[in-house]
Amino acid sequence: MNYEQIFKNIDDILWKEAGCSNELDYVEQTSWILFLKYLDDLEIERSDEMALQGKDYTCIIKKQYRWNTWACPKNSKGQLDHKAAMTGDDLTDFVNLKLFPYLKNFKASATTPDTLEYKIGEIFSELKNKIVSGYNMREILNYADGLHFQSSTDKHEMSHLYESKIHKMGNAGRNGGEYYTPRPLIRTIVKVVNPKIGDTIYDGACGSAGFLCEAFSYLNEKAKTVADRNTLQKSTFYGKEKKGLAYIIGIMNMIFHGVEAPNIMHTNTLAEDLSQIQEKDRKKIILANPPFGGKERSEIQQNFPIKTSETAYLFMEHFIKMLKAGGRAGVVIKNTFLSNTDNASIALRRELLENCNLHTILDCPSGVFTGAGVKTVVLFFEKGKPTEKIWYYQLNLNRNLGKTNPLNEDDLADFVALQKTKAVSTNSWTLDVKDLNPETLDLSVKNPNKKEEKTLREPAEIIKEMRDLNKEAEELLKELT
Repeated sequence: MNYEQIFKNIDDILWKEAGCSNELDYVEQTSWILFLKYLDDLEIERSDEMALQGKDYTCIIKKQYRWNTWACPKNSKGQLDHKAAMTGDDLTDFVNLKLFPYLKNFKASATTPDTLEYKIGEIFSELKNKIVSGYNMREILNYADGLHFQSSTDKHEMSHLYESKIHKMGNAGRNGGEYYTPRPLIRTIVKVVNPKIGDTIYDGACGSAGFLCEAFSYLNEKAKTVADRNTLQKSTFYGKEKKGLAYIIGIMNMIFHGVEAPNIMHTNTLAEDLSQIQEKDRKKIILANPPFGGKERSEIQQNFPIKTSETAYLFMEHFIKMLKAGGRAGVVIKNTFLSNTDNASIALRRELLENCNLHTILDCPSGVFTGAGVKTVVLFFEKGKPTEKIWYYQLNLNRNLGKTNPLNEDDLADFVALQKTKAVSTNSWTLDVKDLNPETLDLSVKNPNKKEEKTLREPAEIIKEMRDLNKEAEELLKELT
């Protein structure tokens, strides 16, 4: 049975499960089961490697809590031992009362937060089992036992299927959508920022870790030596995430993409005092799509020189502070950042222009983010010298974007090609910062090479006007008769 069919079968069982009601639950419950299967495969792989070196390997997980003991015990033929395999209430009682508490304790016993042991404890501190039926759980475990994480081919297929689940979750509701940024846009941002092996890469609002995963894939193709691969595994990718489910999904997504122990911290990035960030904390590359539209409490705002309740603006301050001198960034933000006239917006634009070279702005059309209903831009900047000229690119597509017609990489190919030389075209132009209004520093997207087309009205507006006209006509007819 192929992996896609296994994922579908697991979803079908979860759909019938009383404790799971939507795609968010499906991803959450699938994640903890897949994580434990991954851990078992990893322990077996490490044990085999040590045996080849004539050394003993001490397993992280005690024998009674390992996959092949409780989830899918095997007989001498390597098949499921139905006599030893728990099911029904025995299985759910073991998971809820023994397995989860045992795994949760790893957080307290781990030496440092960047260890796999700590990640295990963190994940199972956040999660709870929602699979009420032990019979449903038995079926799910049997299917999950057919998944493997050892070869690069396995991990590639798993990453593809898991991304698909995250995408579905993103379309399931507003909460899920916070975790998903279209992958063609992320891949394009990574290409333009062009990280190198040895660069440290950071996302302080990493969600499902899409930016970190795509950056890993981009650099993994360039890794030629064992040292390169070790660098990518241990000292390249760093993320922070506030929300529990997103944190877990981000960890799992990076694992499926090939990072064994992801350096993702479960924390509120904005609760950190900007003045406490030191040089050792700073990173060479920042790739991010911080949440916008949220509000932060006044005590959180005290951590920032520019006071605002808008989360995206606070993240922008954080990112500028977190970049090393000469560091590069690609950040998605709501397009109103370019033109808002409140004090915080103007002060933040000034900070960006004076301390960084904001060399490129990509203007994205509506519909890039499915169901979000907002327009966004991508800011590309380098820290350490002021901005003199900004190259704009307005992504004008000959179609409406939506759920059934999403953004693809071909849509962005012209942008990537022209950005290398900052060429002028119908959709691109250059703005000299000296020409900005010094009071407002308005960076609005105003394409001088294209005539403004009259914006088509919304259907609801047209229908309302038709009704009003019909009403007027009826009243005129009454007067005439």
